[in-house]
Amino acid sequence: MGSSRLPGKVMKAIVGKPMLAHQIERIRRSQLINEIIITTTTNGEDDVIEELARELGVGCFRGSENDVLTRVVETLKAYSVDVHVELMGDSPIPDPGILDQVTGHFLGHTDEYDYVSNALKTTYPPGCEVYVYPSRVLYDAESKAPYNRLREHVGPHIYQHPDRYRLCNLEAPAWHHYPELFLEVDTQEDLDVITKVFEYFHPENPGFGLTQVIEFMNENPSLASQNAHVERRWKAFRDS
Repeated sequence: MGSSRLPGKVMKAIVGKPMLAHQIERIRRSQLINEIIITTTTNGEDDVIEELARELGVGCFRGSENDVLTRVVETLKAYSVDVHVELMGDSPIPDPGILDQVTGHFLGHTDEYDYVSNALKTTYPPGCEVYVYPSRVLYDAESKAPYNRLREHVGPHIYQHPDRYRLCNLEAPAWHHYPELFLEVDTQEDLDVITKVFEYFHPENPGFGLTQVIEFMNENPSLASQNAHVERRWKAFRDS
């Protein structure tokens, strides 16, 4: 709730539901994810997130606002998580098929990789990121991480150390290769774009996928351009 650029963004209403509720509903369509846990802060303003988790029947863990790395580690330990499929709360249109593709690739190659993602290099539209790894890998990374501002992040403590961990990036096929199409919510402009997407597809087709979103955005280029100028802070951590 404490987002600096769009305060309260995960609870912003889109077609009558909090943005976070839409995300959870879509994750539930995955065939491989068997438990959903929201991790948030102990700040009072995030009480509403815990209440939403209770309403939706999903787990919730609360920890440090600034040391997100430790918060996620504590979450995984509290829920005895074996394999973590990590998603960002500002990405309200996860595609269950892509979730299962990335998760399935990890599960089929556990002897080869410690970390599988579709976002080590940006080929999918930002907002479609999936990160899959065993909890033990993050425990190891956290034990080696210095106590500095980088602990506001999780994944970089793994994927910035290819000497230590075996990484795999799954690039988008041609029909999903739209790295300049932003489907994440950092600002009001982003929220406006995502709202238009939901208004077009929902409720007649609540399970709409990324292919349909891309087709819709290609048919409405002025909509896609509305948030193209927004600064993306994650670019400092990722290959273009």
